[in-house]
Amino acid sequence: MSGEKILEGVFAVHKPQGVTSADVIRTLQKHFNPSKTFKPWLDEERARRDRESQFQRKRRRHQRLDVKIGHGGTLDPLATGVLITGIGKGTKSLQDFLACTKSYETIVTFGAETDTYDRLGKIVRRAPYEHITREAVEKALEQFRGKIMQQPPHFLCLAGEWKEAHRPVEVLNMEIVEWYEPGTHEYKWPEEEMTGDEKAVAEKLLDQEASASAPSAEGDAANQASEAPSTKRKSPPPADQVNDDNSETAKKQKVSETEAAPAAPEPTAPEPATAEAPAVPAEDPKPQPPAVKIKMTVTSGFYVRSLAHDLGKAVGSCALMSELVRSRQGDYELSPDKVLEYKDLEAGEEVWGPKVEKFLTEWEEKRAAKAEAEAAQ
Repeated sequence: MSGEKILEGVFAVHKPQGVTSADVIRTLQKHFNPSKTFKPWLDEERARRDRESQFQRKRRRHQRLDVKIGHGGTLDPLATGVLITGIGKGTKSLQDFLACTKSYETIVTFGAETDTYDRLGKIVRRAPYEHITREAVEKALEQFRGKIMQQPPHFLCLAGEWKEAHRPVEVLNMEIVEWYEPGTHEYKWPEEEMTGDEKAVAEKLLDQEASASAPSAEGDAANQASEAPSTKRKSPPPADQVNDDNSETAKKQKVSETEAAPAAPEPTAPEPATAEAPAVPAEDPKPQPPAVKIKMTVTSGFYVRSLAHDLGKAVGSCALMSELVRSRQGDYELSPDKVLEYKDLEAGEEVWGPKVEKFLTEWEEKRAAKAEAEAAQ
């Protein structure tokens, strides 16, 4: 071997909007495979394969030699922000990032809900929003803090990506960063709207979800997941009473992450937010709906889009997720000196090479220091 440094480890990429996590991995491989930076790694891997038995080599005969890359938890295509990636032996450490806490900033726009709970879906229905104030949202957020049971977006259940009805998650911190009054922002509902049978089916699913939803602030996680008692979620109050009682809850999560609570009486199935209020016609010249930017730190498995959806119910309306940024995952924060900018890849190896080498070297040094500290105990 040449003795050149073999780079492996973990680093973070700043994922742009509209790109999937798998797209990021493919793009990294596209630039890393022919690079000088990772030539020593590929040479070492090629030599290792040459030392394998004839049977192992036969199994690999159609396998392309690529830099080994993985990610530490999918980030929504709509979202931007920190995506943890591992190179070589660093892929073995990616599991650690599935269970770590994460921080997000999201924009929630009120007045409509979609089949995907975000602005990329189709509008299923609309609801009055003129009564929604910052104070009402502040009050509603109280029920989403702490240990809760969150229900995943129904479209993920239908797609088979999620099997449980509810999952325990914890919201360590949640606060409003900015409030947008109607007419002061550019966040809009999707233009595409469901109609006919498609709309009827989607509404039925959303109503079933609302009836089955059973968020709870406390309780044994296993019992809650199976029994789904609810002590916090209530039917959305009429628009003229929304400031008197905004109680409601949402709980759930996928990937993406308590003491037993006393048995609660079976809750009354909540009414759909639009049950007593006519839908707002698309052509109705009503003012632009309000929106809010929320910052939060949560455990693994938390669905931000579910929070947006449930927050709309909690204030007697509907809502969807318009924007999402993952600002932190574990020890990795969204700052220029701690993440690789996606645009750096197209700028060339002379730009991304030194940065990636720096990040992987820092990871190796931190890993070695941790191992030394543990050995000294």
